Amino acid sequence: MNLFIKPKKPGTSTDEELLSDYRANGNLTVLGSLYQRYMQLIYGICLKYLKDEELAKDAVMGIFEELVDKVQKHDIKQFRNWVYVLGRNYCLMQLRSGKKLDLVNLDEVMEFTPLVHHDDNNKEETLKALESCIEKLTGAQKQSIDLFYLKEKCYKEIAEITGYTLNEVKSYIQNGKRNLKICLERNSA
Repeated sequence: MNLFIKPKKPGTSTDEELLSDYRANGNLTVLGSLYQRYMQLIYGICLKYLKDEELAKDAVMGIFEELVDKVQKHDIKQFRNWVYVLGRNYCLMQLRSGKKLDLVNLDEVMEFTPLVHHDDNNKEETLKALESCIEKLTGAQKQSIDLFYLKEKCYKEIAEITGYTLNEVKSYIQNGKRNLKICLERNSA
């Protein structure tokens, strides 16, 4: 026994150790212990996007159910960052599925100021107008907006996919959002 290595206290395993243990044994208790560390973070994300406490609580449980398979399939470097993105993407998918569109404006997801009222009667018109405006963007802006908002890629992933620099990606997204806003304002006038 090496006398210079301090024994770990029970329950002080690192995220990496818990991930490794879960992958090796498939023990849901281990995965639950790991997820428990970040449940408040995930709940906060869900509440931010879904704007409803009960929906956020349901989403936290839904995200855990997704973890059971996804943890086995993905190469996770930092669990905290990875589960944050998973939580955000889960909420965005809930919003996009149409189940929750009445709770959040599409504009809020894309950080626009509301340009068009999103009542039940013109949701379809608004989505068509948005699709039409996306088609009018320049190639780089259209591609960056599509990858960021619709395919849920981060700036770094977009840069790797497209070959653009990070600054170019940020610029294309920012300018694309501005151009979409202008286009939507013209369409609603």
